[in-house]
Amino acid sequence: MTVVTRFAPSPTGFLHIGGARTALFNWLYARHHGGTYLLRIEDTDRKRSTKEAIDAIVDGLDWLGLSPDGKVVYQSANTVRHAKIAQRLLDAGKAYHCYCSPEELAAMREEARTNGKPVRYNGYWRDRDPAEAPPGVPPVIRFRAPQDGNTVIEDLVQGTVTNANKHLDDMVILRADGTPTYMLSVVVDDNDMGVTHVIRGDDHLTNAYRQTQLYLALSWKPPAFGHIPLIHGSDNAKLSKRHGALGVEAYREMGYLPEALRNYLLRLGWGHGDDEIISTEQAIQWFDLNAVIRSPARFDFAKLDNLNGHYMRQAADSRLVELILPHLEKTLGHRLNEAGKSRLERGMEGLKERAKKTNNLIENARFYVINRPVPLDKKALIVLDSKGRQKVADILPLLSAAKNWEARVLEGLVRAYAEETGIKLGQVAQPLRAALTGSKTSPPIFEVMDVLGREESLGRLSDVTK
Repeated sequence: MTVVTRFAPSPTGFLHIGGARTALFNWLYARHHGGTYLLRIEDTDRKRSTKEAIDAIVDGLDWLGLSPDGKVVYQSANTVRHAKIAQRLLDAGKAYHCYCSPEELAAMREEARTNGKPVRYNGYWRDRDPAEAPPGVPPVIRFRAPQDGNTVIEDLVQGTVTNANKHLDDMVILRADGTPTYMLSVVVDDNDMGVTHVIRGDDHLTNAYRQTQLYLALSWKPPAFGHIPLIHGSDNAKLSKRHGALGVEAYREMGYLPEALRNYLLRLGWGHGDDEIISTEQAIQWFDLNAVIRSPARFDFAKLDNLNGHYMRQAADSRLVELILPHLEKTLGHRLNEAGKSRLERGMEGLKERAKKTNNLIENARFYVINRPVPLDKKALIVLDSKGRQKVADILPLLSAAKNWEARVLEGLVRAYAEETGIKLGQVAQPLRAALTGSKTSPPIFEVMDVLGREESLGRLSDVTK
């Protein structure tokens, strides 16, 4: 059997972090088993589905490296097929017309509440003669669900799960306007797409019982189900925006790398021993549903930041430059020339060691590419008081005479000056740093001078001595 998985989001909102993890698990399961991973947009709710949401979902998956195998399937394109299957169930006596008005259904629910019974459809039209139907009332089609026995699912995550059929009512599968409901559409599409494994959040577990009944009524083989626990916040409460329940595009804007987010989402509810850093290749090799933890995973921004910092340090300098360049140019108000880009790439190795997100790089790299004179922040101005500026002025001729403009040579010159004058190295390095970067913090100052080059470094130093 060839494994076929699918990710099937509803485009009523953007691709949130829980959906991204579901997509990742489906993608990994298919890759691990040499199968196929599909994307179906469940856009049958035309009023709430938007093109913006669809674009965000597709773009988010592409950015995460979870693009589907083959074309995107749109559920709305299959409504005629769904309606035919509803009619097939009706013709076989496995579904029936229901003529209850909204008012009657509301009264039915209220009566159930009053009597302390479960709120669900009571089967009023299940066995009535259609000849009793009120004139001019378009009916819905309800599935004639089994009332005795149990529906049992051998869930790949939850284990054996059972629901008594008496707890499930006769659900609507086709609305009065002829449009299919979610339950019917999902079953038909999964069958027609050849989906063998349905991996999704455990909030869909109740749906799995109903969908299994539909599969059996249609004499179709149900897929294997795997219902994964949801993601909670670090305080174990339901995930909200303050915890990180944001769209994937928000994580991209915050400066996270896709491989870091993939690795983090993989470890949310799944594990391989004590391994935390897991490459995509390793994930494909190791992933299976038997290692999914049954309790909710906890989202932790601090762990994500640390993981992202690791991937930042592993990333190619040229790639990081390309990532931050548009944002950096926007803050500068002008395009960088090739010399500026080259300087930025040379300095990236030192910058990324101290950054956890690309957004950190945008601010921290700014001093490499700003025009002279370098603006000084408040702390830099304090360092560059009259004594600080004098130290810069004193050492400027020594630096100007340097035969080789390399970090080790420059450090040697400054150390020699500090020893001769009887001061600590930091008392010289700090004014140099403030003059060159406009701040008290930066990568090692001699590395900075090396990256800036002789002409730019001497020019910046000269600016503060005037």
